[in-house]
Order: sequence, then C-alpha cells, then structure tokens
Amino acid sequence: MEVLLAKPRGFCAGVERAIEIVDRALAQLGAPVYVRHEIVHNRFVVEDLRAKGALFVKELDEVPRGGTVIFSAHGVPKKIFRDAEARGLKVFDATCPLVTKVHVEVAKMLREGNQIVMIGHRGHPESEGTMGQAEEGIHPVGMHLVETLEDVAQLRVRDPARLCYVTQTTLSVDDAAQIVAALRARFPAIRGPKRDDICYATQNRQDAVKFMAPRCDVVIVVGSPNSSNSNRLREVAQKMGVEAHMVDSAADLKPEWLAGKPRVGVTAGASAPELLVNELIERLRQLGAKSVRPLEGAAEHVVFTLPRELARQGRSG
Repeated sequence: MEVLLAKPRGFCAGVERAIEIVDRALAQLGAPVYVRHEIVHNRFVVEDLRAKGALFVKELDEVPRGGTVIFSAHGVPKKIFRDAEARGLKVFDATCPLVTKVHVEVAKMLREGNQIVMIGHRGHPESEGTMGQAEEGIHPVGMHLVETLEDVAQLRVRDPARLCYVTQTTLSVDDAAQIVAALRARFPAIRGPKRDDICYATQNRQDAVKFMAPRCDVVIVVGSPNSSNSNRLREVAQKMGVEAHMVDSAADLKPEWLAGKPRVGVTAGASAPELLVNELIERLRQLGAKSVRPLEGAAEHVVFTLPRELARQGRSG
C-alpha cells in the first residue's frame, strides 16, 4: 500500500493566527482566558487549549464582568462586540482577516442601500457572524442566506436592481460557483465582491484533492465533523468518484476502508494540525503502508499579523 500526501493540507494562516492569539493571551494574562465558541473547528486543538487554561463558552454572560474573551476565527455579529463592551470585557478578536474582509464588504454594500444574499451554511458560526453585520433597525434592507439552488429559486428580494452577494469563506468552490450562476440567472443585476470571498486556503486544499483523488483508491481527510472546510474536502473527492472518509484522529481509521486499495490519499482540513496527519500515517504504516509520497502542490506563504498588544509580547519575549 502506498500513501499519497496532498499539498497543501492542514493549518492555514487564519487558524495559526487564532491559536497563537489564545496561546499568547494565556501566557500574558494567565488562565483563565475565555473563548466564545470553539476557536477553530478541531477537537484536538480545542482540548489542547482547554488543558492550558482556555475556557470555551457559548455566550458572553458566561464570562465574568471585566474578564478577557477571545472571539473565534469564524467571526461574530456586531451585537457581540457591543455586548462585550457593555460587560467591560477585554476583547481579543481572532476573526480570520479573510472573514473580516467579507464583513467590510457587507458594511459597504449595506451603506450603499443594497440588499445582500449570503451564500453559506445555516447554523455555521461564520454565516451567523456575517449575517450579524446587518442589524435590525439600522439596516432595514437586510440580508438573505441561501445554501442550495432551491433556496435561490425561492428567494424574494425587495429590489433586484440593488442586490449583492457574498459567500462563506470555506464553501466548496464548485458548489458556490453553481449558486452564483443561479443567482445571476434570476437576478442579472446582482453584484458580487471585487475579489472572490472563498479563501486561498480553501481553494488550494480543494485543488490539491482534485489533483490527488484520481491517483487514489480511497481518500482520508483529517478533520473534525463540524469543520466546514474538512467536509468540503471529503465531498470534493466523492464527487470525483473516489471513496472518501473523514477522521478526527488516527483512532477513527477503519481497516476495512483500506481493503483492496493499494493507494491511499491523505489530506487535512485547514483547522487540523500536522501532528494528527503524522499519527494517521503511522497508523497506515501499521496497517501495511510501505511508502509515503508527498505530491506537488501550491506553496503557501501567507502570514497574518497578531493584535498589537499580543504581538508586542512576542517581540519582547
């Protein structure tokens, strides 16, 4: 059995920045540091930070007044920032800068009096954060969330001539393109962002799976079940006709998935650490893998800056 390794895979710059913010806040301020929702969607990462003293909460009222709270990489509605200020909380915002870019686009579109269609997944914190940039009573034109072609078909808007769209950053590139095409067919005047909202890391990891999958008999994606981008990687392989499975860790790997499959492709979602990939490879070796071959792929050099206060700590330390 041969293992093929997708490139790129695993952590993106936004995830690395978010985890670094929690680590540095703990080092500078000491435990506990509160984090609203999972900092990124990976069980291993969350448990590791919890062991260091991070406390993950669902709502701000679980954070003591005057405490420190970190907002997750997925972004938050505007109301959450106001609520944090009202509670006297010290806030570090770990929102991925590429998600913040979408929030800035939304604000501009709303100021211009446009109604906005967001292409995203219902219930995902990134969608909730972006939808929460439009506030009732302040932005009466509001926003609509669409997830499927059926949603587009049923969409009713106030003024088709003043309509824009944005997307969640972790969508399937191909699925998003289909929905955008359907929106343009129904609303020819609809305008999108100047640059695609789907982030470089999502695009690159999906492209890497498209390159790897035809060379494999089965694809294993390292990622947690609630990770949007990891699920999309599994779907990309499946849509190419290749069997694909997701594992949170090597312990989830089922030997029967490998039966009669001489080539196994391995990748990881943008929130999955390389440590988990290495553990999976070791498990595959135990199950008979004779070689591991890294594939060619896009090189990534993106680095996002930290909040000033935490960056100062790094330079002085």
